[in-house]
Amino acid sequence: MTVPLPLRTRAFGALLKTVAKEPATADEMIALRAKREKLLATGVGRFVFGADSEDVEVSDVVAEIGGRPCRLRVQRPVAADGVLPVVVNYHGGGWCLGSPEQSRWMATRVAAQATAIVVSPVYRLAPEHPFPAAVDDAWGALQWVARHAADIGGDPDRMAVMGDSAGGNLASVVALAARDAGGPGLRGQVLVYPAVEMYERWPSEDANADAPVLTSSVMHTFTELYLAGAYGTEDWRASPIRAASHQDLPPALILTAGHDPLRDHGQKYREVLRAAGVRAELIDYPDTVHGFAALPGVAPPARAALRDITAFLREVL
Repeated sequence: MTVPLPLRTRAFGALLKTVAKEPATADEMIALRAKREKLLATGVGRFVFGADSEDVEVSDVVAEIGGRPCRLRVQRPVAADGVLPVVVNYHGGGWCLGSPEQSRWMATRVAAQATAIVVSPVYRLAPEHPFPAAVDDAWGALQWVARHAADIGGDPDRMAVMGDSAGGNLASVVALAARDAGGPGLRGQVLVYPAVEMYERWPSEDANADAPVLTSSVMHTFTELYLAGAYGTEDWRASPIRAASHQDLPPALILTAGHDPLRDHGQKYREVLRAAGVRAELIDYPDTVHGFAALPGVAPPARAALRDITAFLREVL
């Protein structure tokens, strides 16, 4: 597959070279995780993944979730006064990689431009902590933020969830869980190239099997390591599109990339939500690849995605 022109840069080439080896085992995945985190601290990493917004204060808090300490990154606009809406943002990485660091560019700019507090939890990763550990942490973090919103200057009645890739999966799952539990009440969900189906194979996975950043084989490696002993089960907490009902969910904004094995996931989830009477908007960025929204240094459409996300959140919150 040809890399879309906006991504043909030396920095992006360096990034791909650093993480080019496709991990096939749990040990290789853990090694790749360390390599990616180290990359974030380099000049190339800072260029590719972008810098924080200077208008946002970034701090960490430690919450107790499920009897375990869980770190949450809190991003608040410096100049904003009063009580602000809250967005809980889940990072991507196939449930095996990643941290709030890789989505700081998006998180801090959403905070600044939507005038909201963005909270990014550190959830447990596979293969050390397979499904449903990430779901438990994601759901626990949302509940904790709702209970402690006032402590960080937030409004528990104006909350939304957001996530990219595996984080989009978790955001959609906790939106379902919040509906079923009768709260926290959510006003919106932003799902950026989310994974919503773990078992059925859709055409975009074959059409983009060898796409940059995420190939179909790596995608399935992530899934197998994440689900481990649960692989093959039809649990909606893994595949939110399989929930018994999608009624009464908050409005959704779904972003997809044209050259992405997961492209059909977002499109099909929009269809399911609309069929259930849920407002669901989808914006496709045809000349981009998976992960583009977190790569502002080499993917100009990342800034368009930021504008679309911010406009949606300002409206629903």
